Amino acid sequence: MENNTPPKVVKYIGNFISYIFHPLFIPTYFLLYLIQNIPYEFAGITPWQLQLRVFSVFWLTAFFPAFSVFLLWKLKFSDSIYLRTQKERIIPYVITMFFYWWMYYLSRHFNDQPLALKYFYFGIFIASAIGLVINNFIKVSLHGIGVGGMLMAVILAGIMYPIQNIFWVSIAIVITSLVMSARMMVSNHTNKELWIGLMVGAATQTIAYLWVL
Repeated sequence: MENNTPPKVVKYIGNFISYIFHPLFIPTYFLLYLIQNIPYEFAGITPWQLQLRVFSVFWLTAFFPAFSVFLLWKLKFSDSIYLRTQKERIIPYVITMFFYWWMYYLSRHFNDQPLALKYFYFGIFIASAIGLVINNFIKVSLHGIGVGGMLMAVILAGIMYPIQNIFWVSIAIVITSLVMSARMMVSNHTNKELWIGLMVGAATQTIAYLWVL
């Protein structure tokens, strides 16, 4: 009988890539990308305030959702913190939707927020809402949604702003390819679930971009 289990080294690398580019970290990465490439959009913010801004984005879009998943696991609402079943993903979807909507709401009312953040936050909110609906039918890949949204958000930022964006788009493509390959190797997702996730992430960023503009 053929053994399809990947070697331990390959599995370790796949898991490492999956953790580093976990979908909860994508909002923080995108903010750092904007700070690097369009610093003039943050001209009215002191360096200390900018550090606090990065920390607050990480706190609200990564730490709190992750901590909520941890609590659900400790309270026996889920069997694992890895959310391996569709049922276990329902409440985390709703929780992340709340935080993503809150970030979009704040971005709309803060004058010192780049326009790119407005479409990005709206896009990840829509993606989580669509992901919740699709979750009733298939276990769509959250990593696919995350990197699909990141890739399209970087492409759209290059359209919105007069920046040299080829390098960053190339980096985003490499990251997307690595994450998709890693999930094919170490997750129990089907290729269909991964590609649907990727398309949902990219499509929702495009919809949000057109809506915000």
